[in-house]
Amino acid sequence: MSEVPTRRPAHGPEPEGASRPPAPLLKLSGLEQVFDTKKGPVAAVGGVDLEVKPGKVLCLVGESGCGKTTTARAAAGITRPTGGSVEFRGRALDAMNAAERARFRRAVQYIHQDPYAALNPTRTVYSTLTAGLKRHGLVKGKAEARAKAAELLRLVDLTPPESYLDAYPHQLSGGQRQRVNVARSLAMDPELLICDESTSMLDVSIRVSLLNTLGRLRDELDVGFLFITHDLAVAKYFAWDGEIAVMYLGKVVEHGPTPEVIGNPQHPYTKALIGAVCEPDPDLARANRSAEQLRSAEIPSLHDLPAGCAFHPRCPAFEPGLCDGAEPSLQVASRRRVSCHVVDRDRERAEDRTVTFEAVPGSRRPASGETAEDPQTLRGAAWSA
Repeated sequence: MSEVPTRRPAHGPEPEGASRPPAPLLKLSGLEQVFDTKKGPVAAVGGVDLEVKPGKVLCLVGESGCGKTTTARAAAGITRPTGGSVEFRGRALDAMNAAERARFRRAVQYIHQDPYAALNPTRTVYSTLTAGLKRHGLVKGKAEARAKAAELLRLVDLTPPESYLDAYPHQLSGGQRQRVNVARSLAMDPELLICDESTSMLDVSIRVSLLNTLGRLRDELDVGFLFITHDLAVAKYFAWDGEIAVMYLGKVVEHGPTPEVIGNPQHPYTKALIGAVCEPDPDLARANRSAEQLRSAEIPSLHDLPAGCAFHPRCPAFEPGLCDGAEPSLQVASRRRVSCHVVDRDRERAEDRTVTFEAVPGSRRPASGETAEDPQTLRGAAWSA
């Protein structure tokens, strides 16, 4: 594949000796999206707080209809949220002037899920790829525009580009259309890519090749990604050094580093999603199915959400009186956030059972080089009561 074009990160180098983490490219604070329907208002997204940092990947995963795409469209400025705020580099979208909005449009690009609907059927591939370049004055003349379009096609493995530049969408396969869709988003030299199931229409070999190209953009140019997928294998591959946020009925129920969420899921819904992944080992597959069997396969309606935790009608860890009472909130536990009454309760019990030396009247920690009287009991700074 072609080399990724070089670009200096817009945020500039960190000051020497600075230890604070980089400011987020994108920040969603209390994001809400309510739609008016004949049956009444529907809260498709209810209070989402997320951040995407430069050169990092945030994967949004969950079942169809959980609000992933609605969240992404609000983050891209395609729709105006009914509550909360969307900030890009510390500037709220609704407070931007015309010049700032134009820069935001160039810096944030959206890769749509459906390549059949995302491409204008009356435009050739060349016209599609160069429309934004001409609009923002990034090319001068037809020759330069055509050369840039050919470069973009090589970047997404549509070669030779001369075979595709003058083609119309109906002359391309679904996978070829999606690659044109991806190439169009790369034309603006973006700082943030919002990918809505952008690899779902591609063959496996092309999918890996495209993910590697996007990975080079992430690593070499500090491009941030809000990556939406149903495929946890793709999320694990592409966002291993990033984060995963699991959504259910418009709310984030678990959020944390990808290795922790995949390797040690806490929320019962996350466990169910991972248990649904195809496992070639029959013993592991059988163990996954038996470990997290949902109580019901039916997803509650957004018009009539159950009381308490919205997942409790399906949750294998459901406890009457606990889960169907108050709605759980996202609680920070170590490096992740989890929204579950049972997980919170079990964590608090575990913390209560841990007693340190300093908490026990009359006890003291052995001094350096001093031998504890009972090595079986005084093995460390804490023990379980």
